[in-house]
Amino acid sequence: MMLKIKRVPTIVSNFQAEDAGARSGCGRNCLKSCCIQGARLPLYAFKKEKSADGGNAAVEHDKEPPVEFLDSLLLGEWEERMQRGLFRYDVTACETKVIPGDYGFVAQLNEGRHLKKRPTEFRVDKVLQPFDGNKFNFTKVGQEEILFQFEAGEDGDLLFFPNAPIDVDNSPNVVAINVSPIEYGHVLLIPRIFECLPQRIDRQSFLLALYMAAEAANPYFRLGYNSLGAFATINHLHFQAYYLAVPFPIEKALTKKVTTLESGVKISELVNYPVRGLIFEGGNTLLDLSNNVSDACICLQENNIPYNVLIADSGKRIFLLPQCYAEKQALGEVSAELLDTQVNPAVWEISGHIVLKRKEDFEGASEGNAWRLLAEVSLSEERFQEVNALIFEAISGNSTLPDEDKIADVPKTVKGSTLRLTMVGGTQECVVLQ
Repeated sequence: MMLKIKRVPTIVSNFQAEDAGARSGCGRNCLKSCCIQGARLPLYAFKKEKSADGGNAAVEHDKEPPVEFLDSLLLGEWEERMQRGLFRYDVTACETKVIPGDYGFVAQLNEGRHLKKRPTEFRVDKVLQPFDGNKFNFTKVGQEEILFQFEAGEDGDLLFFPNAPIDVDNSPNVVAINVSPIEYGHVLLIPRIFECLPQRIDRQSFLLALYMAAEAANPYFRLGYNSLGAFATINHLHFQAYYLAVPFPIEKALTKKVTTLESGVKISELVNYPVRGLIFEGGNTLLDLSNNVSDACICLQENNIPYNVLIADSGKRIFLLPQCYAEKQALGEVSAELLDTQVNPAVWEISGHIVLKRKEDFEGASEGNAWRLLAEVSLSEERFQEVNALIFEAISGNSTLPDEDKIADVPKTVKGSTLRLTMVGGTQECVVLQ
């Protein structure tokens, strides 16, 4: 039996119309072949440090954090788009409060996210689905919604090209605005955008997300991932990220150590939190941590288990959260009271930042209500332990390192431009190429 639910899809782009699949090249400055020729965007090249044997290695955890240039770039570009009126509403005007109680769940009233859209049917029983170019995908967004390209640099410096060409053949990673933001600085990281990858984790893309968290070097900047079946609605590979200047409740939750792997990665379980999940942290390098988490995600995908991921603590701590809410909803096992709130418990809600669409729910928000919602998301203890067994078997059987060098290196020169070097101040120098 095919399981489906109806929900109002989140609008992440101003070009995400219901008839988007029928649109073609158009003169609206999209990222497709009709408009992309000659397009230019800022390009941020992050530093890949060298290992002792001369090969590439990830940034080690005990290194000084990189200059906060990425933080400034992202927020500067995001605010410029806000001034241009590209967002559907002013998220800074949304009411937010910390719910009294032991956990400090955060509630936001965001009525603008839900307006003037009719429910759409989504299949929730298949985590891996092929990419469908006829449906909305991120190649259809407007170029003005893209903030910058995000690539690995070749040399020891952080590099920034304010006006770099888009190398379509090498399919750049891009950072775009979400026009229906949940919080300040809400963006989308879209790996290898022109490869049109479906929404599924791979080692290369997950490492890219950790690099972004490490480069931002801001504990209030987190990245999140939703699989299909766990409230991702666009089947084009992407991560979300935004700033929230308080700890997520899940970050404060008690944990119980399960094991430490040979790579130094420690795995723990959440304790006394409404959603069961695993925490990965430590490791000799960021690469070790990335390998183990991405292998666990791949295991869940291949076993058709929906899940969410929160990347916290500048990429040093990762929460892996298998869930079953959409399945319960499709089977009619979720109460009408919870369904009436129209809350879709994806990564941010599970982490304790709950976006409410009705004023009465916001005014009546309580720790008990939040707990009841999130408890419906969680796997049972028995099922959670079965899933853990699958994960640990997958991790123990995948000891090879990823092809990190597949992350495209930024070219040493930008054709058709004259480059001028400028130094950006900070604890570590960043070369700006103009």
